[in-house]
Amino acid sequence: MATAARPPKATTRDNILRAATKVFARYGYEGGSVEKISQAAKSYDRMIYYYFGNKEGLFIEVLEDMYRRMNEAELKLVLDIEKPVDSLKGVIKFVATYYSKNPEFITLLNTENLHRGKHIVKSSRARDYSSPAIAIIRQLLDSGARQGVFRPDIVARDVYLLIAATGYFYVSNTHTLSTFLGEDLKAPEAIAHWQDFITTSVLRTVMLTPP
Repeated sequence: MATAARPPKATTRDNILRAATKVFARYGYEGGSVEKISQAAKSYDRMIYYYFGNKEGLFIEVLEDMYRRMNEAELKLVLDIEKPVDSLKGVIKFVATYYSKNPEFITLLNTENLHRGKHIVKSSRARDYSSPAIAIIRQLLDSGARQGVFRPDIVARDVYLLIAATGYFYVSNTHTLSTFLGEDLKAPEAIAHWQDFITTSVLRTVMLTPP
């Protein structure tokens, strides 16, 4: 009788990583037990220890993977450095849309911030994933300054934080704000309105002659 072929190592590892992402997003770090993750991955506890060392090692890789996926999606943006205004609008739309479409990313970041970043600080790759985003914005700001449309004194990191903060806050607080404000902030028209507001706010900050 032929025996069933074992799945490739990469598949087992990836399955665990995907399952851990869902479990940690649902239960948090404390509630996301190794047992729950192995069950969700249809694997065994020992495989988690084999590939990731321990639960913390797995959680760190989940965070790294979330950053990596956003970074890879961002690098696929088609931007024209010689059209800095339109390209900056594209970056803003991408970030705001990505947060809305990937709520697990927001949940996991909230969890890690509750832990004061004690896990991600142990990552050797986390900073690598923020550099391209800031570099893109810096190129657009430099191009806009040369063309006389952007202020020359704007710091790319500050623009990055402005975009990230306004996009992140809206998504991470959607449920409570919807109740507090008495409107459905998850509605497509509400999301579109906020994205327009972010775009206007950023452009008014960076442009010599704001729109």
